Amino acid sequence: MEENNSVSVSSTDHEPKMIKYRGIKAMPFIIGNETFEKLGSIGTSSNLLVYLTTVFNMKSVSAATLVNVYTGSTNLAPLLGAFLSDTYFGRYKTLAFASISSLLGMTVIMLTAAISNLHPLHCVSKDVSTCLGPTGWQIAFLLSGFGFLIIGAGGIRPCNLAFGADQFNPATESGQKGINSFFNWYYFTLAFAVLISGTLVVYVQSNVNWAIGLAIPTCLMLIACAFFFLGTKIYVKVKPEGSPLKSVAQVIVAATRKRQITQPENPELCLFNHMPPSSINSKLPYTDQFRFLDKSAIITSEDQINSDGSAANPWKLCSMQQVEEVKCVMRVIPIWASAILYYIAIVQQNTYIVFQALQSDRRLGGHFQVPAASYIVFIMLSLTIWIPIYDRILVPFLQRLTGKEGGITVLQRMGVGIFLSVLTMLVSALVEQRRRNLALTSPMLGIAPRGGGISSMSAFWLVPQLVLAGLSEAFNSIGQVEFYYKQFPENMRSIAGAFSNCGMAGSSYLSGFLVTIVHHITSKSGNGDWLAEDLNKGKLHYFYYMIASLGALNFVYFLVCAKWYRYKGTDGCSIELSTDTKESEKHFV
Repeated sequence: MEENNSVSVSSTDHEPKMIKYRGIKAMPFIIGNETFEKLGSIGTSSNLLVYLTTVFNMKSVSAATLVNVYTGSTNLAPLLGAFLSDTYFGRYKTLAFASISSLLGMTVIMLTAAISNLHPLHCVSKDVSTCLGPTGWQIAFLLSGFGFLIIGAGGIRPCNLAFGADQFNPATESGQKGINSFFNWYYFTLAFAVLISGTLVVYVQSNVNWAIGLAIPTCLMLIACAFFFLGTKIYVKVKPEGSPLKSVAQVIVAATRKRQITQPENPELCLFNHMPPSSINSKLPYTDQFRFLDKSAIITSEDQINSDGSAANPWKLCSMQQVEEVKCVMRVIPIWASAILYYIAIVQQNTYIVFQALQSDRRLGGHFQVPAASYIVFIMLSLTIWIPIYDRILVPFLQRLTGKEGGITVLQRMGVGIFLSVLTMLVSALVEQRRRNLALTSPMLGIAPRGGGISSMSAFWLVPQLVLAGLSEAFNSIGQVEFYYKQFPENMRSIAGAFSNCGMAGSSYLSGFLVTIVHHITSKSGNGDWLAEDLNKGKLHYFYYMIASLGALNFVYFLVCAKWYRYKGTDGCSIELSTDTKESEKHFV
C-alpha cells in the first residue's frame, strides 16, 4: 500500500497544488477512530430496551416504541448529513462535529444512570404498572442525549467510509489496494465492536452497574475523538463540490414547465444531449420509462445554448443525460420501498427478542446468566461466518452455473434475503409459542427483572431465528449496499450510501407504529393484549405471524418490481453490466 504519493490537482486559484496521499500512515488514526467510535455507539445503544424498562421503569410497549423512533432517526439523519457534507462542510468537518455530538450524547445518557435525580426511583415491585415512571424533565434530559447521538450518527455514518478512502490515491494500483484493505478493516471493526459491546459491555451494564456500563462506551468514544483529531495534520480533506440533488430538481422543474409540449416520436434522436467533459458520470443510453421527464430535454424556441454546448438556463432545458440520471433514481425508489417492510422482521430481532430472552432460561453452565441483549450477537456471528463462505465457495459455483458475474444478479440476492426474513418470522413465532406454552404448563424458574414468569425453555432456542436473520441480512442488506452503489449516478454515491439507512429508518418508524396500533387494538379486545407486559399473558407469536404475512406480501411486491426494473446503463434489458466508470476528479484543501 502507498504511503506518500504526490498528485497535482487544480485548486480554486487555478494553480496546481501538490497533494500528498498519506495512505497507510493515516490509517492508525482512522481505524482507531472507527473502532472506538463503534464500540462506544453500539455499547450505548445495544442494551437500551433493558435500560429503559428497568431503570426508567417504562412499559415494554413504550420502551420498544421509543427505541424504534430513536433507531429510525439515527438511520434517517445520514441522508441530511450526506447532503450537508457534500454541499457545505466536507467530510472532515462533518465527522469532527458529529464525533463531538456523539460524545455529548453518550455523556448525557451515562449521567442519567449515574445521578439518581436523573432517573426514577428504583422499583422493587415485579409489576411494572405499579412503578413510579420518569418525570417530564427526566425524559427531556434523556431525549437530549438521544438527540446528540442522532446528530452524531447523521454525520458519522455517511462520511466515515468515504473519508478513509479519501486518504488513498485511486489512480494508482497501491491506492486501490489500500482502499480495499480499508474496507475490509472497516467491516472487521464493525463485527469486533458488535461482539465486544454485545457481550462484555452488556454484561457490565446488566450485572454490575449501569453507570459503569454506560461510562465505558463514553470513555471509548472520547478515545475515538482523540484518535480522529490527532491525525488532523496528515489527512487529505476533500472540498465539498455541491449537491447532485440540484440536477434532479432542475429536471423536475423543467419537465413541469414543459408539461404541455408533445412528446417527440424518436426522443433519443431529438432530445438535447449535452455531456459536460468534466462530468464524472458514465454516459447513459435513452430508456422509455418515466417518459414525462423527457420533456425537460426538448429544445424550444425560447431555449438558448451556450458556446460550449451547455444550456443557458438549466432550469428550463436539461440534457438527456440528466434525465436518464433522474430516471435511475426513480427506478430505485420502488425497490427501496420493499426494504422498509423487509427490515421490520430484522427490527424485531433487536427489540422484542430481548423481552423473550428475559422470560427464558438464560443459564449457562452453573450460575452464570447470559445478558438478554447479548443474544443479538448471533446475528452478526452468522453474517460474519456466512460472508466468506458465500464469497469463496457459493459465488464461484453459481458463476459456473449461470455464467453471470457474482453468480446471481443483485436483485436476486436481495430477493433471497426477503424470503429468509419471512422464514425468520415464522420460526420466531413457533419458538415464542413453545416458550409461552412451557411457561403456562410447566413450573417456572422465577420472575423476570421486569415482571412475568421465566419459562423453562432455554433462551438458546432463540438462536435459530437470529442465525436466519443474519443470513437474511447477508443477502439483502449487503445486496442493497451494492445495488444502490451501482445503480445511482456516480456523483450521488454519498446519497446512495445513506439510502439503505433510510430504508431502516422507515422500517423502525413503521415498526413503532405497528407496535402501538396492535397494542391499542388488542388490549381492548376480548382475546387479550398481544403485546402484554408479561409475555406469558400476551400473544407475541400472533404479532410475529402478522409480520411474516406482511413479509410474504412484500416478497410478491418485490418480485414484480424486480421484473420491471432496468439496470443502469442498459437499453431496456435487465442484465448486469460491469461497473467501470470514470474516476472522480477530487478537489482538495
